[in-house]
Amino acid sequence: MSAATSDVILERMMSLHPKIIDLTLDRVWRLLDRLGNPQEALPPVIHIAGTNGKGSSLAMLRAGLEGAGLRVHAYTSPHLARFHERIRLAGDLIEEDTLTAVLDECYAANAGAPITYFEITTCAALLVMSRVPADYALLEVGLGGRLDATNVIARPALTMITPLSIDHEQFLGNTLAKIAAEKAGILKRGVPCVVGPQQEPAMEVIEQRAARLGVPLIAQGQHWHVGQEHGRLVFQDETGLVDLPLPNLPGAHQIENAGAALAALRHLGLGEAACTSAVTRADWPGRLQRLPEGAITRAARGCELWLDGGHNASAGAALGRHLAGLPARSTHLVCGMLNTKDVSGYIAPLAEQAESLTAIAIPGEANTLPPETLAEAARASGIEATTAPGLTEALKGIAAQAPGARILICGSLYLAGHVLRENG
Repeated sequence: MSAATSDVILERMMSLHPKIIDLTLDRVWRLLDRLGNPQEALPPVIHIAGTNGKGSSLAMLRAGLEGAGLRVHAYTSPHLARFHERIRLAGDLIEEDTLTAVLDECYAANAGAPITYFEITTCAALLVMSRVPADYALLEVGLGGRLDATNVIARPALTMITPLSIDHEQFLGNTLAKIAAEKAGILKRGVPCVVGPQQEPAMEVIEQRAARLGVPLIAQGQHWHVGQEHGRLVFQDETGLVDLPLPNLPGAHQIENAGAALAALRHLGLGEAACTSAVTRADWPGRLQRLPEGAITRAARGCELWLDGGHNASAGAALGRHLAGLPARSTHLVCGMLNTKDVSGYIAPLAEQAESLTAIAIPGEANTLPPETLAEAARASGIEATTAPGLTEALKGIAAQAPGARILICGSLYLAGHVLRENG
């Protein structure tokens, strides 16, 4: 079958519900029941929520489990270049024929009833993962936690909450405590939860819910510690200390993300081989990624080209810290963002590192922020800013004015996906 086959079915699914995001579990439970409740036939599930780092922590956790010789399913979102990236079956990306068949089956079972794109594709992922033998299934929350379509596992083996910050306020609330309450909705009675570093208001909410449900917390700063010493990652929990290489995923923030993955692996009883694999073999495209040779890099004409899909204030702060630690080089941003994001909060931490910002619209995105609005926010943060009609024009303009510079394309996972598809 052609790659367009699954694309056609996915496009059809987009018309089933007028709202892109509509948080409730009623439609998911209805379809899962029609499908025979596949969520009850999954291998042991590790359910991961968070604002920042959940994807990276999942990637490291998967690398660690696979390094121990285990078969691992994974469900993540959004995809960057192709939908197939969202579903891994026993380590491999889902094949086109398998994806087409399971999407068609879910579409038929839904029988035209209202259901969001994310809900029906999540049901498809759970269905196909229930049919392929594996040792673990890793589920990444799409949005929030309490009412997310992935929150249908009665008793996972483990849950995880990575660092929380303000994001998606229109759906989750405008305070850290409200957001934490939604994220902590994945906690299940008696099921241990690994907790990454949290601000105090978020940690208080997580601890209160954990106490009500009898959830043993495995929390950073209390039950485990992680840091960098002499160019190595040092992790310590109640069972001892592990000295490991630094994560292969770039960025100082990956130390803490690795800590959460290591805490989970150690809780599951896995040893040093799994821990080493977690920090040396993880793959997570579009996050502080140095772009390989391709159509986009050729447009940059010899500049050092990087890509990052972070899009909130915490991601901007992590990116700023990473840029500060790189060898000195003229650094310029090409940025596109959605109009639902905290633009100033994201850009402000980058002001000291970037000499300029070129704002562009995200291709194909109706909710893209107008480039001039983005440029105005950059100027207010002290960055010299301009606009360009597209990515190629932005890259060529920077390369002409600053030959050999470092260019970072940033601001949105949707923009990152466009770059990866176009680069080839």
